[in-house]
Amino acid sequence: MSYIAPIHRPSSVRYAIKLCLLDPEQECLVLGKGNRIEIWISTEDGLVMESSRPIYGRISMLAKIRPEGTPTDLLFVGTSRFQYFVLAYNSQTNELETRQSFQDVLEKHMRDSQSRDLCLVDPTGKYLVLELFEGVLTCNKILKPRKGKIYPLDEKFDPLRITELKVRATTFLYTETKQPKIAFLYEVGTGGDVRLATYRMVDEKLSWSKFDVNRNRENEVDNLDEDASHLIPVPKNPGQKRYIVRNAQIPKAHLGGVVVVGEAKFTYLDDESKAVIEYSLPTPSIFVAWAAYDDLRYLVGDMYGNIHVLTILTQDAEVIGMDLRLLGQVSKPTVMVNIGDCIFFVGSHEGNSQVVKIDLDGIEWSLRVLQTMDNVAPVLDFEVMDLGNRDGETQSNEYSTGQARLVTGSGAFESGSLRSVRSGVGLNDLGILVDDLEDIRGVFALRSSAQSQFDDVLVVSLPTETRIFTFNGQDIEEVDSFRGLEIGGPTLLAMNLPDGMILQVTEASVKILGPGPSYEAAEWRPPQEKSITNVSANAGHILLSASGTALVSLDITQGLKELAAWTLDQGNEIACVHVPSQYPGIGFVGFWKSGTISVLDLSNLEVVFSENLSRRNNASIPRHIVMAQILPEATSGPTLFVAMEDGVVLTFSVDKSSYHLFGRKSIVLGTQHAQFHILPRKGGLNNVLATCEHPSLIYGSEGRINYSAVTADDATSACSFDSEAFPASVVVATSTNLKISDIDTERRTHVRTLPMGRTVRRIAYSATERAFGIGCIKRELRDGEEEITSTFTLVEDMLFNQVGEPYVLEDANGPELIECIMRTELPSSRLGENGEREPVERFILGTSFLDEAADQNMKGRILVFGIDDERNPYLISSLNLKCACRRIAILDGKIVAALTKTVVVYNFEETSEKSGEFTKLATFRSTTVPIDLSVTGNIIAVADMMQSVSIVEYVPGKGGLPDKLEQVAKDYQACWATAVTEVEENSWLQADHDGNLLVLSRNIDGVTLEDKKRMRVTSEMNLGEQVNVIRRINIEPSPNAMIVPRAFLGTTEGSIYLYSTILPASQDILMRLQEQMAKHITTVGDLDFKIYRSFKNAERDTSEPFRFVDGELIERFLDLEIEVQTEICAGLGPSVEDVRAMVEELKKSQ
Repeated sequence: MSYIAPIHRPSSVRYAIKLCLLDPEQECLVLGKGNRIEIWISTEDGLVMESSRPIYGRISMLAKIRPEGTPTDLLFVGTSRFQYFVLAYNSQTNELETRQSFQDVLEKHMRDSQSRDLCLVDPTGKYLVLELFEGVLTCNKILKPRKGKIYPLDEKFDPLRITELKVRATTFLYTETKQPKIAFLYEVGTGGDVRLATYRMVDEKLSWSKFDVNRNRENEVDNLDEDASHLIPVPKNPGQKRYIVRNAQIPKAHLGGVVVVGEAKFTYLDDESKAVIEYSLPTPSIFVAWAAYDDLRYLVGDMYGNIHVLTILTQDAEVIGMDLRLLGQVSKPTVMVNIGDCIFFVGSHEGNSQVVKIDLDGIEWSLRVLQTMDNVAPVLDFEVMDLGNRDGETQSNEYSTGQARLVTGSGAFESGSLRSVRSGVGLNDLGILVDDLEDIRGVFALRSSAQSQFDDVLVVSLPTETRIFTFNGQDIEEVDSFRGLEIGGPTLLAMNLPDGMILQVTEASVKILGPGPSYEAAEWRPPQEKSITNVSANAGHILLSASGTALVSLDITQGLKELAAWTLDQGNEIACVHVPSQYPGIGFVGFWKSGTISVLDLSNLEVVFSENLSRRNNASIPRHIVMAQILPEATSGPTLFVAMEDGVVLTFSVDKSSYHLFGRKSIVLGTQHAQFHILPRKGGLNNVLATCEHPSLIYGSEGRINYSAVTADDATSACSFDSEAFPASVVVATSTNLKISDIDTERRTHVRTLPMGRTVRRIAYSATERAFGIGCIKRELRDGEEEITSTFTLVEDMLFNQVGEPYVLEDANGPELIECIMRTELPSSRLGENGEREPVERFILGTSFLDEAADQNMKGRILVFGIDDERNPYLISSLNLKCACRRIAILDGKIVAALTKTVVVYNFEETSEKSGEFTKLATFRSTTVPIDLSVTGNIIAVADMMQSVSIVEYVPGKGGLPDKLEQVAKDYQACWATAVTEVEENSWLQADHDGNLLVLSRNIDGVTLEDKKRMRVTSEMNLGEQVNVIRRINIEPSPNAMIVPRAFLGTTEGSIYLYSTILPASQDILMRLQEQMAKHITTVGDLDFKIYRSFKNAERDTSEPFRFVDGELIERFLDLEIEVQTEICAGLGPSVEDVRAMVEELKKSQ
């Protein structure tokens, strides 16, 4: 039985509309993302999401309607399953209410329209038209509210036949009569003849038009651009008077017509005078979206992300021409909306959505990006990175911690990027304390006096000075002096002591400062020619290092009395020191040369315990140490954290009586050492904030230590700051400023982006190189022609910086596309000491050629790459193919390649460092095109583009017979597969083009041979999104686990899901809980959950999901009122508290 839950929801924006939904006076922006409706409102800080509501369906259209007399607009929503509903906002309940719904406006035997499903409302707001099928308009009337009739639309839709079949675009025109006009841009036959036709929507009696070509068609325009794609209706001039001269030799065009947008030519039609004006573009382009700037200027976006301004040129109300000028560049738009005040929303499917401000009224036109919304869509490929896997020590394997991340290849072409997706804790900025403050070395919070109840002084250490800021409520003031603190150099440590004293440590001295007037109560200075380099203290002791060669222990209670001192041997230095606050008698010191840490008795500096930190590399140098009580003392002792030079963090449990270290573990936080900052919690516990390339919050929960990513990539230092105005907050120093923040109470998914400017088509991770091998496709326009270039290169696994030089795929056969990449180990040409070939890391690429006119004997290649000492990829060998190579896998050191209609097993043998030979061992003929492979042992699962999954066994040849591939099982249903992977023994997860997920199992115990060869469906559901890639993961479940995570899924809409199998003991309770949740929870639109998640493709349609649990629905239990929770749990068995704990545990596993 299967369980699936989202860890990143859809981020692609395909639908957006502006309307007065919440308030009659304020417009809002509504976005359609997958199965969610998001409402955004404008604020001084930009667009802010007001709410996000799920629906049981995938959104396929949005439209605004406003029946006469209603104070606010209504939202019309359509789904991909031909379900439609009208939403209104209830200001008293602050909820969206369903005013009307329609089901099954579906003609199963009709062809879908050429364009995506459209919903159009005429300019008068009286008619609504759906374009769903070829040759059919589905129409309805928007009604006036009347007594006894509350529905905004007529009770049924009327289908109207039209003769225009291959319609590319449809729009209503502006007219002054009660008979709205509609225009169709359509294609005639197959020769590319594109025409424009206009009709009246209703006749004189306001009955639906017959759309008869001879009687009802008012205009027909041919000689249009053969690649025309959009229609832009142009409003009439409000004060314009039309004088149409009949039978005029040269008719004049006026406003109120329509612009046909083509690639090389724009055409304007005045549908009343029938005048046509053509405009040839100076540079052809493919336009994908448009929005009106005003009545005469329109923004037109092309597929390269360029925004152009189309201007309708007029003279005395007469249209005399058109002009198109390039304005700037944004993400490739899917939809554009004029929000108002020259601000536009650019929604994108292939890049980040943006809010831009456009000024066309100045001397120089300008475009400025005001806001960017991250978009992971489409996920073309991804790798799962467990950052705890760098060496062989005991590792954390919690994928929910945030130290495991998914690195995705997202977007396309100019909007292509690498994205790091992690589950983590958000650091929310409350305000900027000081701006333009660079290179902050440390921050320390103080209380000004013993009577102070809150932190009200902040000490900021800089390379050459110390600056002091005082707080009075929300007022902040920088002061030149405070209680005798030294400000002429950097401060290494500042802290409050008992009785109102303050401790300050600088490079030159240690001082205890009193309340005044003399301030200085005690002072200690290091020996001559030495300076303090490391220091740590608690209320009783100070442990410091002088110039890295001397270690000194001071007693605070005895006026900085020197208790003991060490002088290190020549060549060894002190790397770091730490004195824990809870255990005043001990300290920790880390050493450079030996790579050890020691526990010291602070009274005499005698060694209590030592631990050698040496590992397999030469970066075993401790750089920072802290000991903190992360878990409750009743269940666990303190934990010691050691930040190593190379970004590894070692953790030890500390025995509270002997102070010995045990239970060594490791996790990787970055490539450079972390800095630890202790943040106190209630109950004597602590969190630890680790600042590095990927900052992390270390905290205790459910009896375990968790590492969660924190959204503070630029943080360099931090301290807890419990002030009156900002209680329980954190001061964070960055490279440019000082800000105050608070930390989220729960984990969320966070995305970090590296723009690449090209499509990142495939990713493979090399642990040896600590880098990703990425296959990129770059698109450039040169002299009006598009050029495609593919490259293979390495980027770092942390910062994504390029390493080495990219390898450009160049061949005489024309543009070559990278279809797949795999990292593996193959025998090299070098012999080891035992006489066998040494294994070496290699990257294997499969490619295809674009040019149809190329050599027919070479349509793709298999390339084997090595990485040299300078981390440059170099080609070892290539194999020319007669078809494209779609996928590559490894089976016992052999290469398995998915070619067109064939799966082939090759043996590759390196003959030298830059040459090798391929030998074909076995082949399997697939039904159509193999699209994905999953190899386990000698079993190969082949996902066919049209014919589901085949299970093939590799059988080595014996007795001189050749190797062979034998089909041992197959799913015989028609299914357009997109991805497959094994999730359990003899069980595979498959995704298809229709957004379905199927779990297929071999019937090993079948009675007949036919039964054994026929695969069984053991789980199925409709996800609603096409899955591009599935990556298997291996996680050992905890003893009390309900589910076992098996795979991550990446979709075209930017969603990332975690697929799990449900353990047998939990299957019944989760299925019954889902049944209860579906009965008691309704979403906007009042759609049926079972129908939403039921399997559906062109061949088969079910009524409910089969043995699949929707984690998104289950997790909504935590958001319900206690009364609803009680109703759901009635008859379920477990109590409300038990179910809540169960769901919380499920949520933490995501």
